[in-house]
Amino acid sequence: MNVIQFYRLANFLYRKKIPFLPRMIYNIQFLLFNSIVPYSAQIGKGTYCSYGGIGVVIHARSVIGDYCVLGQGITIGGRSRIEDVPVIGNKVYIASGARVLGNVRIGDNAIIGANSVVIKDVPEGCVAAGVPAKIIKTGVKLEDYL
Repeated sequence: MNVIQFYRLANFLYRKKIPFLPRMIYNIQFLLFNSIVPYSAQIGKGTYCSYGGIGVVIHARSVIGDYCVLGQGITIGGRSRIEDVPVIGNKVYIASGARVLGNVRIGDNAIIGANSVVIKDVPEGCVAAGVPAKIIKTGVKLEDYL
């Protein structure tokens, strides 16, 4: 069982304009996984959370691409006084405990290291790690690491 499965059901009902059930599913996923994955977020196909998605927090307006792997305890959210929220590309790996905050773009095939704090864009095919995150490697493909 994964928090993304609950999200997909709630998102489907939300898009069909069914009023009460998406909110109820959202509350159930919070109770089961201690995660906040709003049904209004855009999460692409094939994306999943490792360890069921325990402790995952995603902003309601965030956009996450296809075939991403989200570690447990991550945050994809906003920053104070910054309106925009993160946009995550396709085939991105975000390791456990990472934070992706503010008006940030993560390119396709990027890897975000564990417990990193990303506050600047990460180009396609790069590995970013640290606090604040810095590019430590370029020219990678996610398939090589999974």
